[in-house]
Amino acid sequence: MPAESLGYAAAFLTTISFFPQAVKTLRSGDTRSISLGMYALFTAGVALWSLYGWIVGDGPVLIANLITLVPATVVLQRKMAAGVHSSG
Repeated sequence: MPAESLGYAAAFLTTISFFPQAVKTLRSGDTRSISLGMYALFTAGVALWSLYGWIVGDGPVLIANLITLVPATVVLQRKMAAGVHSSG
């Protein structure tokens, strides 16, 4: 199996594994059990991995992280909005 195919398989599995929790969070709107610090760091890390993948031309890294960045950003925004609403 070529290395790039292995990379795409790994990228697919790690990216798809993220979605069930993100969908559950978005459907329920409940972000109480999500750590804001962890999610902020995770989302920033995914953004940086995307940038890295683009700079070095690593398709699996770039695609997996760009896909993950979308729901991660949405969940982070919801968590931040919930914090603003609960502090008022």
